[in-house]
Amino acid sequence: MTRTGRLLGVDYGQVRVGLAICDSEQRIASPLTIYKRRDPATDADFFRQLATREEVSGIVVGLPVHMSGDEGGKAKEARAFGEWLAQITGLPVAYWDERFSTLTAEEHLRQAGLSYQRRRERLDKVAAQIILQSYLDAQRG
Repeated sequence: MTRTGRLLGVDYGQVRVGLAICDSEQRIASPLTIYKRRDPATDADFFRQLATREEVSGIVVGLPVHMSGDEGGKAKEARAFGEWLAQITGLPVAYWDERFSTLTAEEHLRQAGLSYQRRRERLDKVAAQIILQSYLDAQRG
């Protein structure tokens, strides 16, 4: 993975994919959008265009692992999605433990006083932000 350039954070889901982006110095992650998956061709076009528009140099995919650290079916799906993203964009992909990212995102949104509907609308992209920020923080060590 590159040490400079904008990284795309991905909170994988079978229906919705939460997305976040960081600055080119890889210090601060920000929520970007939630993409509702359609079909492979449309999805590929979306991610290629996004990577170009946002000048993405690498992708960080959240990896849902069990509390024990073992990978289950959801982790395999996330890895397959990451491999697909690497193939269609030509960008390097890293995987990052996403345990508690959704719970943390939900708590942040609740503390912000957002209604259930508003939290639901933002949850996946905030979870992607938390995944990406955790990755960035760990890389700076």
